[in-house]
Amino acid sequence: MNQTHQPDAQTSPKANVQSKIAIFHALHAQGCFVMPNAWDAGSARLLEALGFQAIGSSGAGLAWSYGQSDGNLNLADVLRNAEELARAVNIPVNVDFENGFAEDERTLRNHIKALIQTGIAGFSLEDSLHPGQLPLRSPDEAARRIEWARNVIEQAGTKTLLVGRAENFFSGDPNLDDVILRLKHYANAGADCVYAPGLRTREQIQTVVQAVAPTPVNVLIGWETDLTVQDLKDMGVRRISVGGALARAAWKGFLEAAREIGTLGSFGGFANTPSAADLHALFDSVKVATTDNLHTDDNQ
Repeated sequence: MNQTHQPDAQTSPKANVQSKIAIFHALHAQGCFVMPNAWDAGSARLLEALGFQAIGSSGAGLAWSYGQSDGNLNLADVLRNAEELARAVNIPVNVDFENGFAEDERTLRNHIKALIQTGIAGFSLEDSLHPGQLPLRSPDEAARRIEWARNVIEQAGTKTLLVGRAENFFSGDPNLDDVILRLKHYANAGADCVYAPGLRTREQIQTVVQAVAPTPVNVLIGWETDLTVQDLKDMGVRRISVGGALARAAWKGFLEAAREIGTLGSFGGFANTPSAADLHALFDSVKVATTDNLHTDDNQ
């Protein structure tokens, strides 16, 4: 895995953000990279310490950490988490911004402005009205919202990377032709990368990648699969995310250990866990370039 780039500690907060954005765009220009998903500063820093070049947020992971089911976060939750992640690491952060938490143009634009000011490098905007539910917005309406988002980015002068997301598979309508139609609309409307979570087969992934080329495609792998990073790279996938899978893996260890204590009265679930010293060393290995305010707006 490539060495993590760490911006100069003397760099201004705004320049630091712009450096992350430039790195993020470069990652999408060629090859294939894994962008695992974090839900708090600790998980973000560990992923940077392990050598990953960028991270995404996990709305599900964040919701579970709040004791909620996925889909129940509000705008304040997501903005707070976005800034927490951006401050925690030296690498680019991509945020799952769901449907923007807005219906009308003015509110959506204001929400995107607020998100950009957290110091993130990119974000996705999906076409759902309600997470995981049909109906979806029409392709034209969803594309228009991508255009609004692109316009906000251009007015801010940040070049924040924009991802257009089609929710067909996650909403119970696995119509691949409609997915491709939507992703093409979003790319034409200004999305730098497109994403349809729920694609699982080689045929589905290859069909989408070829149909929207040369626009970069993100593929979600949040389940056990025989596909490898190399397989996905060979298919032309540019970016791989894992959604809430790492958070589920963490909760698995927690639940298994807690259940053993509660049901058997034994503590075998603590075997083979990292020591406190191991975790301290990993956290200490990440030297964040600056803890100053990362807002990209000089007036903030």
